[in-house]
Amino acid sequence: MRTVAVVGASLAGLSAARSLRKQGFDGRLVIVGDEPHRPYDRPPLSKEFLAGTMAEADLALEADGEDLAAEWLLGVRATGLDRNERLVRLADGTAVRADGFVIATGAAARTLPGSEGLAGVHTLRTLDDALALRADLARGGRLVVIGGGFIGAEVASTAYALGLDVTVVEVAPTPLAGPLGEAMGGIVSALHADHGVRLLCGVGVKGLSGGDRVDAVLLADGRSLPADTVVVGVGARPCVEWLDGSGIALENGVTCGADGRTSLAAVVAVGDCANWYDPLAGAHRRVEHWTGALERPAAAVAALLSGGAAEPGPVRPPYFWSDQYGVRIQFAGHAAVADSVTVEEGVAEDRSFLAVYRRAGEPVAVLGMDQPRLFMRWRKQLAQAATLATSATSAAVRS
Repeated sequence: MRTVAVVGASLAGLSAARSLRKQGFDGRLVIVGDEPHRPYDRPPLSKEFLAGTMAEADLALEADGEDLAAEWLLGVRATGLDRNERLVRLADGTAVRADGFVIATGAAARTLPGSEGLAGVHTLRTLDDALALRADLARGGRLVVIGGGFIGAEVASTAYALGLDVTVVEVAPTPLAGPLGEAMGGIVSALHADHGVRLLCGVGVKGLSGGDRVDAVLLADGRSLPADTVVVGVGARPCVEWLDGSGIALENGVTCGADGRTSLAAVVAVGDCANWYDPLAGAHRRVEHWTGALERPAAAVAALLSGGAAEPGPVRPPYFWSDQYGVRIQFAGHAAVADSVTVEEGVAEDRSFLAVYRRAGEPVAVLGMDQPRLFMRWRKQLAQAATLATSATSAAVRS
């Protein structure tokens, strides 16, 4: 390969570019990003940066003096991938021709229909989103967060610390039941009530009211919540529409093997847009976590440079963390495959405990609230078990 194009300039794209150089690729490297910013860290956007305790410069992901000898094309969106011409078409009418491609276009926040053009209504995904939301939170008043997932919970926690009156609305009966299961999701989301933040569950949002600026959130049960600012945190969609017609397999993102390879030769996908195959679960999973965007590109780049000859390495269990109301929440593994969960250290009511999820008696996930050392020991055990299971599966396939 003489030229590789990385489409996406956030953490996953940067990690892929670094892996290309680390693994010996010395050819032309082009990095395309639809935002005008150099790669920056997203997790602080809902916490320290939103609170004003972290500056924009502190978000930079590139080290001082780091030079990947890459061509950066920022502020321009990819509009298509031509497999015959082997090029990426860009919104400014130009194109990048390459021998190999890394797709890392991430995901975009879902919006609330009817909220377009209404001031005071925000999503939180990008640096520009955070800057706009931070300015509105500085006005004070009443904040309504639509969606009780991790982003919504972190924004609620930050706004509470800033002195705003905060309400969280969640359509599901229990927030965080998807990633954590109902029992643990209920315990973690109780942090809102612990701090006087209203949590309304099991009710949907019918719409918003206001003239030029939002003034209320209208609930499906007829209630109206006065609001000076609204944050919509109802998940994200993979940014893969630009790949329609390219011939690449798409299903909940870019469909990939266990090493990031797609249905097209010399094309791999990483980050939030990539739906990787998980050999332990026997299914494809799109992992939208910082750690996955950091670690998985190395495997995808190895597959790209070797033409798929490289043996896929073990897929570490997904890991994520969240900081809410001064509590560190950490999770690793897959809660959905568990048939039991037990608190094995600490007390759930004290918001300082460790819980282990099991399937047929074997640990498959672990959750910690303010138990960082014990959690990390359990996380290492899960990773070791995953490595052994992957090795056993690979040996069985080879035999």
